[in-house]
Amino acid sequence: MARKKTSIYVDEEVWEEFKRYAVAKGVDASSLLEEIIREELLSYFDDVLSNIAGPEDYQINFEPVEPKGDVSALIREMRDERARSLS
Repeated sequence: MARKKTSIYVDEEVWEEFKRYAVAKGVDASSLLEEIIREELLSYFDDVLSNIAGPEDYQINFEPVEPKGDVSALIREMRDERARSLS
């Protein structure tokens, strides 16, 4: 992924503390800031999707199953069947 150089205005004391924090974590300030932005974006989109879906909390309950027989052969058969249906 290409990186973009940008300029932002941040309180000088906040920026200095942020850089010290990044050093303490063993990362550079740019990488840490990018990580924080990504987390904020994920949180934002989670909120947006929650608003679209409504207040209900959906959960899917299932019990894992152990495969019976050769799973690879079954997957290959399903792929071949799909390929035939598309041609």
